[in-house]
Amino acid sequence: MNGGPEHDEPERVGASATADALPADLDVTRAASSAYSIPDTRRRLIPAAAYLVVSAGCVVASALGGSPGLLAAAGLIGVLAVYHFVSAWPRRIDETEALAAAGRSVGFPIGHASAQLSWTGLRSRPVWRVLVYSAEDRPAKRGLVEVDGVDGRTLGQYVEENPEDW
Repeated sequence: MNGGPEHDEPERVGASATADALPADLDVTRAASSAYSIPDTRRRLIPAAAYLVVSAGCVVASALGGSPGLLAAAGLIGVLAVYHFVSAWPRRIDETEALAAAGRSVGFPIGHASAQLSWTGLRSRPVWRVLVYSAEDRPAKRGLVEVDGVDGRTLGQYVEENPEDW
């Protein structure tokens, strides 16, 4: 009796054709089928330019209509535009280069490793945090290395004997 209607998968109730979805370049589930790259923080220039245009529009509208509220809005939106411009760091170091920099920094051959992109400081400078294990069958050492995402400098590292019992 396998395959009868009572064994079919139930229909999805409430599924909508307009459901929220990630943009294709941010969808990590597609990484298995294609090369995935982390979007560059230079993308912040797009909203910065849009904020600048809106701010200029508020200034013009304030001049034509004389509304001080529009001028205040232009100032606030202008400050937001400036922040986006100054925080749009060019990420020149990718995860492979960060892993290589971490390997040079820790002083032992690396086996398993993992890199995570994060941001630091008020201007959100990109920083790679790289977790590394030594290359032995049961890693004897592990370390955490921070690599600057703009120029590749090693910002800091912590290396210890691996306390995990594998």
